[in-house]
Amino acid sequence: MAKEELMTFDGQINEIFPDGRFRVLLENRCSIIAYTAGRMRRGRIRSVVGDQVRVEMTPYDLEKGRIVYRERGSAPLHTMQRKRR
Repeated sequence: MAKEELMTFDGQINEIFPDGRFRVLLENRCSIIAYTAGRMRRGRIRSVVGDQVRVEMTPYDLEKGRIVYRERGSAPLHTMQRKRR
């Protein structure tokens, strides 16, 4: 495995921590701490508990990751904002 290769997993956000960090339960039932990628912060993409996300991890530290994508339409209905008229 090359040094630059990242592993990608799908998961679900279980808990929100301060400073853009989240506890994510991966598809293989492992729980990790993940932070929001810079692109998501710049685009002001908000994540809430229950969102399906894609996480990148390095093979050197399997307890931390970076959230790089949030699935569209995965936010619960009560968190979606109405369009203003």
